[in-house]
Amino acid sequence: MADRYAGPNEVSARQIYRRVARALSKAEPAEQRAAIAQVFLRNMTLGAIGAGRIMANAGRDIHATMVNCFVQPVGVGAPGLSFEAGLDEACKTLAMGGGVGYDFSALPPASADPKARDSMPGVCAAIDRYDAACAGLTFQGSRRGAQMAVLACNHPDILEFVRAKHGRTRWSTFNISVAVTDAFMTAVQQDEAWSLLHPALPDARSISLGAAKLACGLWRYGQVPARTLWRAIAGQAVHSSEPGILYIDTINRANNLRAVETLRATNPCGEQPLPDYGGCVLGPINLTRLVRHPFGLGGQPTVDLKRLGQMVRTQVRMLDNVIDLTEWPLPAQAAQAHSKRRIGIGVTGLADMLAMMKLRYDSEPGRSAARAVARCIRDHAYAASAALAAQRGPFPLYRPNDYLAADAIGSALPVAVRQAIAAHGLRNSHLVSFAPAGSVSLAFADGCSSGIEPAFDWAYRRRLQLRDDNTAEMVVENHAWRLWKHSQPPGSPIPEYFRKSADIAPADHLFMLAGMQPFVDAAISKTVPVPGNYRTEDAQELFMLAWRMGLKGLTVFRPDAHLAEVMTSSVNVSASECPTRSPDTCG
Repeated sequence: MADRYAGPNEVSARQIYRRVARALSKAEPAEQRAAIAQVFLRNMTLGAIGAGRIMANAGRDIHATMVNCFVQPVGVGAPGLSFEAGLDEACKTLAMGGGVGYDFSALPPASADPKARDSMPGVCAAIDRYDAACAGLTFQGSRRGAQMAVLACNHPDILEFVRAKHGRTRWSTFNISVAVTDAFMTAVQQDEAWSLLHPALPDARSISLGAAKLACGLWRYGQVPARTLWRAIAGQAVHSSEPGILYIDTINRANNLRAVETLRATNPCGEQPLPDYGGCVLGPINLTRLVRHPFGLGGQPTVDLKRLGQMVRTQVRMLDNVIDLTEWPLPAQAAQAHSKRRIGIGVTGLADMLAMMKLRYDSEPGRSAARAVARCIRDHAYAASAALAAQRGPFPLYRPNDYLAADAIGSALPVAVRQAIAAHGLRNSHLVSFAPAGSVSLAFADGCSSGIEPAFDWAYRRRLQLRDDNTAEMVVENHAWRLWKHSQPPGSPIPEYFRKSADIAPADHLFMLAGMQPFVDAAISKTVPVPGNYRTEDAQELFMLAWRMGLKGLTVFRPDAHLAEVMTSSVNVSASECPTRSPDTCG
C-alpha cells in the first residue's frame, strides 16, 4: 500500500480512501460534493474500491491517468497513423500508467514484399520495438508497463508468434494471445486445412511457393493443417504459459455494442475487450466483507446481497465520475470514453468468500453462490446506470435495441430494470468486468484471494517490486485462513472447504468461469493452473471445452522450477504464529 498507492503523508488506507473520495466527488454539483464524498468514502471503507490507477492517482498533482486499461492501434488500419506514430501513442499511454493491448494482425507478415514493409516492420519485429520502448520508459512508483499482443489465427506469421515466448524470456512487458475464430475451431474439429491470409503482397519466394490472390482481396500465403496450428498453440501454452486464447467471435457476439464496433484485442490481463482507443475504468468489490457469520460462527453463513447491491449502485456513480475527471493520454481515448462511458465493476476475494461460507470452490453449491453474486452485481449495475442516465443523460451512442432487443442483454435483466432502461436509457455501455485485482487485494483487502481466483496458498512468500527498482520478499497470509485460525484451537486441521488453486482440477476452474461469465458484459481474467506433467493433449481438450462452454478467453499456467516465481509456497505457519490482531480489523 505504501509503495504503490499512498501519496505524501498518507500512512493508512483510510487516508487514501478520503483523498480518492474527495477527488471523485468533484464531478458532482458543488453543493453536493461534500455529501457525495462521504458516500464514496463509506463505500470504500466497506470494501468497494477503485482499481489501482484510481487509488494511486486520484486527487494527486501528478501527470497520470486513473484508467487501468486501453487498446490502441499499432499504426496501420487507422487512417493517417504511421507505425512510428502508433508507437509514440503507445508510449504516451504507458508512461501515464495505462496498460495497453494491441491487435498486430494488420501488420505485414515477414515474407511480404519488402515494399509493404518500407514503413512498418513485420509482426514479431514490431512487438520487439514495442517491448523495448516500454522497457525504456520511466514510470512513477513501482508499477511497470504492461502490454498485450494479440494476433489473428489466420495471420501468416502465427506460428512464429506462438513460439516467440518459448522459455518465457522474450517480450518481458507483454502477455500474448491468439484470437481464434469459430471457423478455426471447426476446422480443428474436422481436421481441415487452414489458410494463412493477409492483404500484403507476398515476396517473390512466397509467390513461387504457391501464394495466391483471392477474390476477397487477400493473399493466401499458404495452408497448414488446423490441428498442427492448434497443437502448437496448446503446446506453447503448456510449456511457457503463453499464448492465451481469445475466443474472438464469442467476444463480439456478446458485445453490447456489436452493431457499432468490432473488438479485436483486450487489455493486458484479458478482462476487458476494447475497440481501438477504448479504455475502461475499473473498481472491484471485496466480497469477504459481505459474509455474515463466517465459518458458521453464530449462525448460518450467508452473503449480504442487499448490501452488495447498494455498494454496486454507489460504485457505478463513482466510476462514471472518473471518466469526466481523469487525464487521458490521448484525445482519441477521451472521445471514445465519452461516447460510450465504459466502466467495469469487479470483485475480489471470491474464493475466500466461499471458504467463509464453508463451500468448496470446486463444488456446485460454491458455483451457485458465485453466480448469485455475479447476478446481483449485474442487475444492480444496470439499474444504477439507468438511474444515472435519468439524471445525466444516456451515453451518446446509446440505442435502445442494443439493450432491449430479444437477443440483447436486457432479456436477462429483471423486469423493473428493463423498464428503467426503456424509460431513461443507460449512462454506461458496459458495466461489469472481473479483473485480477492482485495488488489492490494485498494493499486494501488483507491479502484475500484475488479476483475470482482460488487462493494460491494459505501462507506463502511473495516477491514485491519496489519503486526504487529493488525487490522485497514478504510473507503473505491469506485473509480467510487468518480469520479461521483466529476462531480455532491451536493445531486444528484445516477444513476440506479450503481449496488452494493447485488443488482444483483444471475443468473445475472452467466451470466456475462458465458459471459467472453470463453475468459479465465484458470478460473475466482467469488463469487455470495445471500440474507440471500436464500434456499438450490435455491443454487442447481444455481449450476446446472452454470454447464449447462459450467462454471469452483462457490462459493456463504450469509451474517451472527453472524460472524465478513471484510467489512460492514455502512457508509453514502454525496457529501459535498467527497474528494477534482481532479478526474484526482484518481487511
